This record gives sequence, C-alpha cells and structure tokens, in this order.
Amino acid sequence: MTTSNLDFQSEITIAPLNSSQFHHTPFYCEENVYLLCKKLCTSGAADAEGSDLFVVFISNEKKQVPLWHQKASQRADGVVLWDYHVICIQVTVVLRKKGDSSPLVWDLDSSLPFPSPLASYVSETIRPSFQLFSEFQRFFRVVHAPIFLRSFASDRRHMKDSVGNWIAQPPAYEAIVAEDGTVHSLNEYIEISTAGLAKDIGADLIDAVHSQKFGVAVSETQLEEFFSLIS
Repeated sequence: MTTSNLDFQSEITIAPLNSSQFHHTPFYCEENVYLLCKKLCTSGAADAEGSDLFVVFISNEKKQVPLWHQKASQRADGVVLWDYHVICIQVTVVLRKKGDSSPLVWDLDSSLPFPSPLASYVSETIRPSFQLFSEFQRFFRVVHAPIFLRSFASDRRHMKDSVGNWIAQPPAYEAIVAEDGTVHSLNEYIEISTAGLAKDIGADLIDAVHSQKFGVAVSETQLEEFFSLIS
C-alpha cells in the first residue's frame, strides 16, 4: 500500500480493545488486517471462526483512491490518495450494546474512533457527497474473513522498487503463506474493475461472498446496502 500526490476534485460498547493492541506496520494494511482478524477472533471480540468478519479491499482501475481521516496524511482533513487500502467490517460484535446491530469498521490507519459504525465511516472517510472525477471512484472487494485467512498470501514483492530495495520497511515476522502453499495472491484482491462490479445487491451476492475465494466487488453506492443485507 503506497500513497501518491493529491490531484482531484470533486457510544459503541465492545470488548475493551484499542488500536494500540493490534500489530501495525505502516503501508502493509493487508497484513495488518489479516492479523487484526485473527486477534478479534482469539480475543472474543468476534466469532472464533471469524464468521462475522469481512475483509474489504478498496481500490479502482487507476489505483488512486482518496480516503479521509487517515493517519498517514499530512493535511488537516486527513486525506490520502492510496493505491489501495484494506479494512475489516464486522456485522456483529459479541459485547456490543444490546439492540445495536450496526456493522463496524476496524481501520488501523484511521483517526476516527476505533472501531467506527459503518455509516459514520462511509460519511467521514469515503465522503460520497464529495464530488470526484470518475477515475477516483472507490470500488470495494468484500471477502469473508474465514476464506481470506485461509487463502491470502503475500511475499511483499509489491513493496520493492525496480532494483529490489524496500519502498517501506516490511514487518519483522515471516511473510504470510496461504494454506494451499500459495506465496502471493495480493494482486487478485486489489484488481477491481468497473466490469467486475455487482449488477444487483441481493441474496445471490450474499451467498457468493460466503463461498468465493476472492469475494465480490461492489461500488461505493452499494456498500452499505450490501452490509445491511448481511447483518
């Protein structure tokens, strides 16, 4: 995960977890979310198998996605132009205030409350009301966490320059390898095109996200509707 220059127009009660308790390596959001999902499962803040967790890759065909309230930003509004970003969305929380069923967003790179209700996160981070050129529209690949934790792999090749030097210092732990031995599958997650977006949000799409290795892709206008059906 890298940034580029900006040039565009346009009270939750859960288990006592805060962002400092999660492993975070700057610019390795996909690995951070992989470990975050595992910690949520083992800590009791999520289902032990991760059935209430969804990993969401945010990208587009140009690999330029503006997001606000990002800690990496040097601007007052916290906006960053990522090539891609990865978050976790949870449809239930074990120790949440009774009666509150709003999906929650876990984003270790965000300056918003951790976690944040999905509606607030969309409003503050995605800012759908902000007029953008079409090439900056955000697409979302939603992957069920149990499938992701078995299938994701990264040998970190995307974080090296043309001569093999690190663009950003990698995590100290070993690279993540998928259960089937795959060493790098990141590209399949971050490649999202307009042609690959869901045409309709419905039961078939919900079934697909629970069975397909690389999940389903939705537009920013479909994201909240999609999770309203899941929850």
